[in-house]
Amino acid sequence: MKRLFLVLLAAEVFFFSGCTVKYKFSGAIISPLAKTFGVIYFQNRAPLVQPGLSQYITDAIIDKCKTQTSLKYINGTGDVNFEGEISDYNTRPLTVAADARAAMNRFTISVKVKFTNAIEPDYSFEQTFSRYEDYDSNFDLSSVEKELSDKIIEMIVEDIFNKAFVNW
Repeated sequence: MKRLFLVLLAAEVFFFSGCTVKYKFSGAIISPLAKTFGVIYFQNRAPLVQPGLSQYITDAIIDKCKTQTSLKYINGTGDVNFEGEISDYNTRPLTVAADARAAMNRFTISVKVKFTNAIEPDYSFEQTFSRYEDYDSNFDLSSVEKELSDKIIEMIVEDIFNKAFVNW
């Protein structure tokens, strides 16, 4: 029985040592040939510009990649690269109350991303990621904007990361 266990263990080690895909607990699948990543500053091209949002999104992508992968961040072009722009930042009425006033508003942020994978070009993409949060129209956007922006950006960065590394 002990011999069978050792043979199976040796076979497993031999079989899995030839794999070329690296798996992480985050769910990320990254080629072992990829060592670095770069993020080009995300410009704010939305009709309504929120100061500081560009830096916040850029930093959030860098932080996500640093904490969820073993890739090293470099200033410049890496083995995988993110670039893009904030394409929309708005609030709109969602539902109307009986008095013809908005009862709920929808706050939306959209980010256009170009992801380039120099190691595995088939995983490169260009896509717009958009998320929203609804809020009661009794609140002014400025009173809920920071909290809603943080939630939305966290979801968008998660979506970008998943598209780039989890390949969904």
